[in-house]
Amino acid sequence: MEALTEKQIRGSFVNCTKGEATRLKLPADFGELPWEDLDFLGWTDPGAPLRAHIVLPRQDKPVGITLRVPSAGRTSAIKSSMCQVCLTPHASSGVTLFAAPLAGAAGREGNTVGSYLCADLACSLYVRGRRQPKLRAGLHEETLTVDEKITRTLGNLTAFTDKVMGLR
Repeated sequence: MEALTEKQIRGSFVNCTKGEATRLKLPADFGELPWEDLDFLGWTDPGAPLRAHIVLPRQDKPVGITLRVPSAGRTSAIKSSMCQVCLTPHASSGVTLFAAPLAGAAGREGNTVGSYLCADLACSLYVRGRRQPKLRAGLHEETLTVDEKITRTLGNLTAFTDKVMGLR
């Protein structure tokens, strides 16, 4: 992913107001992000821990979506789960259901779409083997190349983003 400026990031959001985009906090390590290892930028808002954001490069310009994170008090009886974007298996605490308000009038009426994603939104790092999930025992290794995994991850995230934008 090419490095983005703060202005590009704030101007990319499709499912929140301009005021909300202006007030969101960028990742604490924004100046040191490993852009060359990222397929998209994903982070939990340091100023609002129940909000997260994803900015995905698209053909013409980046598209940002705001996500809601369940409160920390929720727990799951599930022992393991899989991210629906990068297909990385995790212990149950490694995957979170994120809900995104739909863009436009539907979102203002409270309509959302959700997806189970890596809780730290570091799918790009898991796909490249730069970060390992806590759940490793008994896993089957995929035969896809890293490039094929990246393509799959971007396709899954694009499909989710399209749902948020009302394109699917």
